[in-house]
Amino acid sequence: MLTKEELLAKAKKPAEDAMRLHPFYRGKVQTALKCPVRGLDDFAIWYTPGVAAPCRAIHEDEDLAYEYTNKGNTVAIVSDGTRVLGLGDIGPAAGLPVMEGKALLFKYLGGVDAVPICLDTKDPYRIILAVKWLQPSFGGVNLEDISQPKCFRVLDMLRTDPEVNIPVWHDDQQGTATVILAGVINALKVVGKRMEDVKVAVIGTGAANVATLRLLLASGVRFGNVIACDSKGILHPEREDIAQRKIEFVDKWRICQHSNAEGRRGGPAEAMRGADVCIAASRPGPGTIRPEWVKGMAEEAIVFACANPIPEIWPWEAKEAGARIVGTGRSDFANQINNSLGFPGIFRGVLDVRATTITDEMAIAAAEELARCAEERGLDEDHILPTMDDWEVFPREAAAVGVRAQEQGVARLSLSRDELLDKAKQIIRHAQEMTHFMMDKGLIPPVPKEWA
Repeated sequence: MLTKEELLAKAKKPAEDAMRLHPFYRGKVQTALKCPVRGLDDFAIWYTPGVAAPCRAIHEDEDLAYEYTNKGNTVAIVSDGTRVLGLGDIGPAAGLPVMEGKALLFKYLGGVDAVPICLDTKDPYRIILAVKWLQPSFGGVNLEDISQPKCFRVLDMLRTDPEVNIPVWHDDQQGTATVILAGVINALKVVGKRMEDVKVAVIGTGAANVATLRLLLASGVRFGNVIACDSKGILHPEREDIAQRKIEFVDKWRICQHSNAEGRRGGPAEAMRGADVCIAASRPGPGTIRPEWVKGMAEEAIVFACANPIPEIWPWEAKEAGARIVGTGRSDFANQINNSLGFPGIFRGVLDVRATTITDEMAIAAAEELARCAEERGLDEDHILPTMDDWEVFPREAAAVGVRAQEQGVARLSLSRDELLDKAKQIIRHAQEMTHFMMDKGLIPPVPKEWA
C-alpha cells in the first residue's frame, strides 16, 4: 500500500514526463502514406495527370469522395481553446497539445485519421462557419474544449443545419457522458442498487454533466432524484440568475424546473447529503469536494470525480470518507472515467456506416457495450470499466454504434454486426501494428533511458 506522499508523487509524474517528452518528439502525430510509391512514375497516378480522372468522377457524384479519398476515415478535431481540460481559456495555440493527443488516441484506439484544427476565434458563429467550410475534407467533426454556453449552441446549430451532411459531435458533452453512464451502470451493479431508485448529486453543470444527466434520465434515473449544483449553488426554480438567461442556458433552466424534488437549497454539501451517486465535472481539485461531504452520502456511495488534470477529491480521500467506489478522469488511478474509452470506437462505428449524425441512442448503445465488456471480465469496486489496454472494446463499441445507427435510419451503408466488428478489428489492428513497426524500426525514436 502506497503512502499518501507516494500517491501524490505518482500523480505528479505524468506532468513531469510530459514536459520532457513533448519537446523531445515535437508533437505526437504526423502524416504517413497509405499508397505505394514504386518509383517516380507512380506520381503520375497519385498526382497529375492521373488524378484528374477521380476528380471528374467526384464532380459527377460527390459520394465517390468516400471511395476515392481518405475522407471517410478522417475527422477534424476543432477547438477554440476556451475550455482546455481544467485549465480554462488558454487559447488555440496552448490547446494544440491536447488536440494532438486526441488525434493520437483516435488513430491508435480507433484507427481513425484525425487532424487537429485550433481556430483563432471565440465567436460561435465563426466556429460554425469554419466547420461548414471544412466539411468537404472530412467524414466527421469532433468539437473539443469549447466553453459553455456557446458549446451547446455550436453543436445544436451544426447538428440541425441542413447544409451539414457529416456527423458533428462534441466530445466534452457526449463522449464524457457516454463513459460516465457506462460507469454508473456497472457501479450500481457492484453496490446492488437500481437506476430508478438512486439519488444523484451532480456537481458542476457544464457541458459534460448536462449531457450526462440527459443520458442518465434516458436510462432510468428519476429527474426528481437529481440535485444539481453549479458554482453558485443548487439549481432550483427560484434561481433568478439562470431564469434571466434561460434562453442562453436552456438546459440549466430545464434542470432548475424539473430536478430537486425535495426543494433543497445550499451548495455541494447539501446536494451530496444522502446521495447514492455523486458525479462531479467541476473545478479541478484537490479540495473542490471535501471528505466531510462524502461522509454525508448514503451507504455504499459512488463518487466520480472527473475534473482534469486533478480530480475534485483525491481517490484515497474519498475512500477514507466512506465511498465504496471512486472513479476519476485519470489513467493512473483505478476506474478511469474518461471519454478516451468512448470516442475512438464510437467514431469508428459512425464512419464505417457513414452515419449522418450521432444520436443519444447511439451513445447509449456504446455505453451499454462498454459496461458489458467490463462485466464479462468481472466487476469489483476497482474495476467497473474496461481500460484503454482492452483494445477489443473499441471494435465492439464500433459495431454497437453502427448497428444502432442503422436501426435509427441515420446510416448510409448497411452492414451486419459481425461485418462491422471484423472491419473495425482489422482497421484498429492495422493502426496499432503500424505504430509498433515504426517503433521497432526506430522510425519513432525510443524514449531516452534516463526518462523511461
